[in-house]
Amino acid sequence: MKEIIIETLIDALKLLPFLFVTFLIMEYIEHKFSKKSKKKISKAGKFGPLIGSLLGAVPQCGFSVMATNLYATRIITIGTLISIYLSTSDEMLPILISERADFGIIIKILLLKIVIGMICGFIIDLILRKKEQKEYEIQNFCLENHCDCEHGIVKSSIKHTINILLFIIGITFVLNIGIEYLGEDKIGSLFLKNNIFSPFISSLIGLIPNCGASVILTELYLKGVISFASCIAGLLTGSGVAFIVLFKVNKKLKDNLKILLLVYLIGAVSGVVINIISMIF
Repeated sequence: MKEIIIETLIDALKLLPFLFVTFLIMEYIEHKFSKKSKKKISKAGKFGPLIGSLLGAVPQCGFSVMATNLYATRIITIGTLISIYLSTSDEMLPILISERADFGIIIKILLLKIVIGMICGFIIDLILRKKEQKEYEIQNFCLENHCDCEHGIVKSSIKHTINILLFIIGITFVLNIGIEYLGEDKIGSLFLKNNIFSPFISSLIGLIPNCGASVILTELYLKGVISFASCIAGLLTGSGVAFIVLFKVNKKLKDNLKILLLVYLIGAVSGVVINIISMIF
């Protein structure tokens, strides 16, 4: 139990700088930027899925948390958010490198996640962007979360950060206990290896809001428990604790469920397609 508590605190503390910087940026935009500047940021967001999918591939889960907060204030679009979720690497890359996985496989996984994230992000923005363009000022976000913005950007940023960090610690602790007592072997038996529909299961596992999900999926793939297609499907849906933050900071439950479903379906269908292609060729 002591190890679980320490691991939970370490995982949460890794996110601390990302959370604080994000809220600091949001507060700065509110206090310093004019409406004209906000419109420029919004227009630049058309290329968000391209930039987001590339930045999301950086091996950590903090960026997806940062993106979640930026989406809550509509600084970035839903397509950009989903592209980041899909390309997020979490702990995958360090594990592949430490396990001395084939360099070609590493590049293949990264490119697939980036390309799928980018393409799906642009398509989603093309279809849903107009519906997402309602003015959602950062003031609304601040009022909803009682951040005391009038007392300065640093103080309100710290308050936002502490609130979210405590929430993450609580959820992550529960999840870590489940992973510890269930074990990777039992989780591996849940996957239907060599079954064309196995990506639907691995995508579901990838949705577990914990950086450990990517660790499990990568290890299971390296041990031959799951196929390459299932691994990709799970890694596409794995965005660390970002979904916890999404349901916490974004008050529109319908939007959150829509994003969750889109990410899951993209991951699962992508895995099935890769599975079919590998069977043909």
